Amino acid sequence: MNASGNTQETFVRVLYEFPKGLDPERQGKILAIGQTVGSISGDTAGRFASYQGILESVSLLPNGRGQARVLYPAQNVSGDLGSLLVMILGKYSLAGPVRIVSLELPPGYGTKCRTGFEGIRERVKVTGRPLFMGIFKPALGLSPDDLARILRDVGEAGLDLIKDDEILPDTPASTAISRMEACRPVLEEIERARGRAMLYAVTLSGRADRLLDQAKRLRDAGANAYLLSPFAYGLSVMEALASHPDTNLPIFAHPAMAGALSGSPDYGFDMRVLLGTLMVHGGADAVLYPTSAGNLPIAPETERGIRDILQRSDLAPVPSAGVHPGALPRFLPDGDTRIILNAGTGVMDHPGGPAAGVRAFFEAWERMCEGSAFTLETLPDGPLKEAIVKWGT
Repeated sequence: MNASGNTQETFVRVLYEFPKGLDPERQGKILAIGQTVGSISGDTAGRFASYQGILESVSLLPNGRGQARVLYPAQNVSGDLGSLLVMILGKYSLAGPVRIVSLELPPGYGTKCRTGFEGIRERVKVTGRPLFMGIFKPALGLSPDDLARILRDVGEAGLDLIKDDEILPDTPASTAISRMEACRPVLEEIERARGRAMLYAVTLSGRADRLLDQAKRLRDAGANAYLLSPFAYGLSVMEALASHPDTNLPIFAHPAMAGALSGSPDYGFDMRVLLGTLMVHGGADAVLYPTSAGNLPIAPETERGIRDILQRSDLAPVPSAGVHPGALPRFLPDGDTRIILNAGTGVMDHPGGPAAGVRAFFEAWERMCEGSAFTLETLPDGPLKEAIVKWGT
């Protein structure tokens, strides 16, 4: 069944997938009616027709799984991600196995990013190569002064960006404000010394009614980027952060909790919907996701899909988890420079220290550009060779 009018402009299109044994046509009809008008009768069908979902298509896959594409009138939702999720999955998520494998939204739906990849690149004044990002490690236990010392080391070595670990909230020994107070002078020193900014994405944490105020106070204290886990704190929180005039800083969205929503093949969301589409329409500027070449399970085609969705809307893809210098050709198989490569232990646990970890990445990038081998026999002594001895290629 086809909808009249411009579906791209007036409908939300959702492709659902069901396990073998479930009738996709029946389930698609249940979704189209149950997630919109709820019930219809002959006497009232015409009056409420404009609110009713439409089962657009049904198909069976070679493996026996079924798919149903449903169109939902965009007028049924409030233009935000919260009402969207209630409509497209909501109570039906309690009914049994179903997975959203793709989501198409009207172009202006939701909250768009304010900085994006090009804005981040402009702030750090780097072109022609990927951006390199580090993570403060150990994740917990470092004092603000410890962080400032590490920041100075990696900043002087040329690192473009750094972030808190997502599991570091406000703690008595290390509040976000105290971290910024310790690190702001170092960030200013680095910018004066090299003539370009270094971004530090500080973790936002706390209750929703306090988080926006915390973000304002952090900006006043010198923060130049935020780290938020939107699947833990709420997509609506990220939308608020991305639209408030006093919190106009790049938002780095962390995928914490995304696996709980996408880990099963029969329930939840495809990772490309969570870390691609919802981020594009939720106000993120940069999105962290596991790389298939790293140490968390994700398929290469899923990673490519996430990256493509983000890049089409100028969000920064940030492949993460298990990134280290010797494997740079695997992390950048097509030489894409529109990426922020994020490494924690790959920088901080380098045998020569964090600064050597940063230099190893730059050395690896130079060898990639030259087409040189990464074998120990051909490498000169230095940070990259030490990294490969420790982590391999």
